Amino acid sequence: MDEDYTLGKSKRKRSGVSYLHHFRVKVLYTVIDLEFQELNDRFDVVTTDLLLGMVSLNPVDSFANFDKDMTMKLAEYYPSEFSDNKLRELGFQLDSFIVYAQKCDSRFLNLKGIKDFARLMIVTKLDLTCPLIYLLVKLTLLIPVATTSVERAFSSMQAHQN
Repeated sequence: MDEDYTLGKSKRKRSGVSYLHHFRVKVLYTVIDLEFQELNDRFDVVTTDLLLGMVSLNPVDSFANFDKDMTMKLAEYYPSEFSDNKLRELGFQLDSFIVYAQKCDSRFLNLKGIKDFARLMIVTKLDLTCPLIYLLVKLTLLIPVATTSVERAFSSMQAHQN
């Protein structure tokens, strides 16, 4: 892979780059760009924001993916649940909660997923102390179920039309 990449069949025409470089730049990066474009075509901004917000609440690895801005953006997609005042309050709750979860209560450090996070919030009574975070966690747990239900309904409607 370290040998000079040759252009065409002629061994005299040297490109000045190795086969490894050619493979990375011309082949691998092209494939990555195509995959990235495919993902962009399939997932709009709202879907991407929802997914990133859900990932941000994931407690795995001591909330390693926590991102307050992404979590706040997720909440903004629920205007009937989160008014401007509640969004401000959610911001305060997130600030204090993440410090508590990462530094004060070791039970939050080894959680496997958002379901375990919701259960531990109830056990520790944080669902009462941080009700807006708990609401967002519940909504996050509902997104996959709601999405599946809607997809099934549309599939059923399409089947009846045909």
